Amino acid sequence: MRVGFIGFGEVAHTLAARLIQEGAEVFTSLEGRSPGTMRRARELGVTDSEPEEVYSADIIISAVTPASAVDAARMAGAHVRGTYVDVNNIAPLTVKRALSYIENGRVVDAAIMGSVRRKGADVRIIASGEHAGDFMALNDYGLNIELRGSRVGDASALKMLRSSYTKGVSALLWETLLAAYRMGLEEDVLEVLEYTEGDDFRKSSISRIKSSAGHAERRYEEIHEIEKMLSTVMDPVMTGCIMKVFKRISSMELPHESEDYRDILEAVR
Repeated sequence: MRVGFIGFGEVAHTLAARLIQEGAEVFTSLEGRSPGTMRRARELGVTDSEPEEVYSADIIISAVTPASAVDAARMAGAHVRGTYVDVNNIAPLTVKRALSYIENGRVVDAAIMGSVRRKGADVRIIASGEHAGDFMALNDYGLNIELRGSRVGDASALKMLRSSYTKGVSALLWETLLAAYRMGLEEDVLEVLEYTEGDDFRKSSISRIKSSAGHAERRYEEIHEIEKMLSTVMDPVMTGCIMKVFKRISSMELPHESEDYRDILEAVR
């Protein structure tokens, strides 16, 4: 099995590691990538290829930023020989637009339903579209893909609805803990909430704070996509507030890799 990745961030790196471990050949173009990305890809055994070779793989997985998803599909469009899978966190209308550029019509709408950082390559991936079975063949190479709907757009809609909830919680938690920190009550708030929310609440909350600090710009783009989807069925209110929170966070240089979440809150101005 030959698998090509367009983009090689955290998602692609995690999935590629499992695929290679289970015997698949993995390709990506490292042109223009950071030295760190190049080093990590080569250490895994990923083949650095021209884009055309990536597009000729059996399965091509687009794992780029939401803002780049359509352009990535447009560039691949006429060159794809296998099945093109979009795993980007974009609205159903956007994924339909992106996949419309794939001239051979072998396309899959897919969505990652969980944290790759916490669950690794075991994270659940849902897929929809008539060619989803092609993508599910990667279950034989260690991935965890399940079918959810026959229409392109169904998987993305489910992902967007889930993200609307989880990113809203993250934005609310950010403001709650920031206020608590400035009042000297951050640990008390976590303890009180853990009593009602469950034993792992403190750990998951700190993970959310670090993730928000490190990926705020991407979160902002994702919420923008969610707002577009929700606007087709209702007049959303909360998405504007959530975007404002992540836009503010993205404007700051925060020590998101610090072991102590309080270092992040201390750096907020």
